[in-house]
Amino acid sequence: MQNVEEYFKGVLNFSDEDFKFLASKMKRVEFSKKSEITKIGRVERYLSFLEEGVVRLYIPKEENDLTFAFVFKNSFVSAYDSFLKQSPSEYSLASITKCVMYRMEYDDVQEIFNSTSIGNRIGRLATEELFLKKAKRELDLLNKNAEERYLSLFTERPELIKEIPLKFIASYIGITPQALSRIRKRII
Repeated sequence: MQNVEEYFKGVLNFSDEDFKFLASKMKRVEFSKKSEITKIGRVERYLSFLEEGVVRLYIPKEENDLTFAFVFKNSFVSAYDSFLKQSPSEYSLASITKCVMYRMEYDDVQEIFNSTSIGNRIGRLATEELFLKKAKRELDLLNKNAEERYLSLFTERPELIKEIPLKFIASYIGITPQALSRIRKRII
């Protein structure tokens, strides 16, 4: 919880009392590698803060899943649209590595929003973080070719090469694993 406290106090600059209230609503949960976190068709009940690990957001398909996001430590993670609307999720979340999260249930998040001075700042921070990731992904798909998307991904997140299977990276940048293999051979 110390990393979580340092992150929130550094980003949001709030009091010990506010953090104690927030922490009282957070539950520590661990997921082993390759665990299902949120399944397509289920309502997302949690807004989580990822303290350790890597999470993949994807749409399950018969042949190849469509990966559309990765979440890394010190970030919010959720099927956020499902969480906000309390409606079934249209995608799944799974751990790629062992993950440690601090989760807040929907009703607890609403209480934090309504009862503390930091509630709206936390909500805004989570929303902005998730929106910026989504917008960047969309712009990359529209403005860059596959090789540029691959290089951009590793410029921003060099840890990807160690943590994430190549088939997930290929799906994320919108190409087949074979095409990714050709790109990797060309640039190495």
